[in-house]
Formats: sequence, C-alpha cells, structure tokens
Amino acid sequence: MREPTEGEMAAFEVGIKLGALYHQFVGTPVTVETAGGLERAIEEAVGLQPHVVHIEVKISREEIRRRINAFGYCELSGDMLEAEVEVEYAGIRARAILKYDEEMMYPEMKLMGMEN
Repeated sequence: MREPTEGEMAAFEVGIKLGALYHQFVGTPVTVETAGGLERAIEEAVGLQPHVVHIEVKISREEIRRRINAFGYCELSGDMLEAEVEVEYAGIRARAILKYDEEMMYPEMKLMGMEN
C-alpha cells in the first residue's frame, strides 16, 4: 500500500473537519436569537483544529422559525446548516462545503477545489 499524497492528505483533512462539525453540533438547541452565537462557536471550535485556515458557518433563521417548539427553541439539523472549510496541508489548500441537497434530501459534503 502506498503512502497518501500531500493532496490526498489535504482532502482528507478538510473532509474530517466537515464530518466532525456536522456530528458534533447537529442536535444543539438553537433559537433565532442564539443562531449567530452558535455560528461563531462552531467556527471557533472547528477553527482550532490543525490545518484550518478558513471557516464560515451559516444557520437558516427561516428554518429555525418554522421549527420552534412549545419551549421556544428547536434543534439544529443538517438541512438548516451550511458550512465552508478550507485547510492547508503541506502547502496545498483544500476547500469543501456542507450544504443540504433538496433533491437528495441529504446534507451533502463536497470537495470544491484544491490548489498549491
């Protein structure tokens, strides 16, 4: 078995970041008023991980409003979450996104590009 290339390692790193982000934060209680703080908390937490050079998280306020329960909040779900993460590994940058795909009914993670 060969060693992975630096490009493959960059792609792996960005994928790991998105997977961790998704599975760590989905289910978090959220309101329209706390969504901005949760976006920043996710960005700060994921941004601490090795190789991360950029992260941006958006939570749909519209979806939060639609799902508020009798106690005044809802739980963060994959269809209300968008994220973009960029990592740099050995001089190679990889960028990936997390965005809900309506047609597939799935929070899809995609590698969007790489550059030296």
